[in-house]
Amino acid sequence: MAWKPSEIPDLTGRTFVITGANGGIGKQTTKVLAGKGATIIMACRNTTTAQQVADEIGGDISVSALDLSDLSSIREFAGRTGEFDVLINNAGLMNIPFSRTRDGFETQWGVNHLGHFALTGLLLDRIGDRVVSLASVAHRQTPKLWIDDLNYEHRRYQRNLAYAQAKLSNLMFARELERRLTEAGSTKRSYAVHPGVSATDLFTRTETLIDKVAKPAVRLIGHSPARAAHSSLFAATMPDADPNTYWGPTKWFGSQGPVEPSPSSKLSQDREMWRRLWEESERLTGVTYKF
Repeated sequence: MAWKPSEIPDLTGRTFVITGANGGIGKQTTKVLAGKGATIIMACRNTTTAQQVADEIGGDISVSALDLSDLSSIREFAGRTGEFDVLINNAGLMNIPFSRTRDGFETQWGVNHLGHFALTGLLLDRIGDRVVSLASVAHRQTPKLWIDDLNYEHRRYQRNLAYAQAKLSNLMFARELERRLTEAGSTKRSYAVHPGVSATDLFTRTETLIDKVAKPAVRLIGHSPARAAHSSLFAATMPDADPNTYWGPTKWFGSQGPVEPSPSSKLSQDREMWRRLWEESERLTGVTYKF
C-alpha cells in the first residue's frame, strides 16, 4: 500500500520549522502538518505572502523572516528561534540567471545548499528530533562536483548544472549529517528526500521564454504540489522512517508516484566527497557544527 498523509499521527505539541513555506511544496507541507495539530514556523523571505498563506491555512502558525541568500539574516533567524522538533529544508531556486548572494556565493548553490547548511548548523542544538533536506532527481544531471570551484570563479556558468550541483550538495549534506550524528551517538536524525517533479513556481524564474511553457509541460509528466509534498511529510513525521534511505517517488524516472526508497547517483554516494563538501561549507559559511 502506498503511503498517504492520513497515516501521520496527531502532531499536537510538536513544532516544525519549514523554509520556503509560502508557496508550492512548502505551502502544502505546512497545510498538512498544521491540519494534524502541529505548531509551524514559516521561515520565509517574503513575509507578506507567508502571512497571507498562514492566515489562509489557519492553525498554530507563525511567520519569521529568513533570507537564505544572506548569512546575517540566517544568524538573526537562528538567534530568535527557540527549541523545536523538526527542521524541513525546503526552500530553493532553480535554473536562474547567474548572480551572487550578498556574501558572494553563486546564488543557486548559495541558497539551496550553503544557506541551509548554515541554518541547520546554527539551529542543531535546538532541534529535538530530525532534519529533512529536499534534494532532487536533478542531482543525477551533473557529471561531477567541482569541489575546487563550487562558486563558479573559474568556469562558465551553466544554470542547469549549477542547479544539479546544488541539489547534489543537498543530498550529500543530508547523508554526511546523518553519518556524523550517528558517530556522535546522537538520537537526532537527518533525512534526504526528493519530491519528484511538480509544476511549482520553481519553473517560472529562468527569465526566458521557457517560463511561459514550463509549468503546463511539467504538469504532463509530474504530479501536483500536494502529492510532491508527500516525501517531506513522510520523512518529517514517520517514527520508523529509515534515515539511511533516500525517499521519493520512483515512477517515470522519479518524476511522480508514491514515496518509496529512491535510487541516487553513484557520485552522491561518495563518502570522501561528503567530507570535502562539508569542510568547504564550514569554511565558506563560518558555521562549525557542534555535535
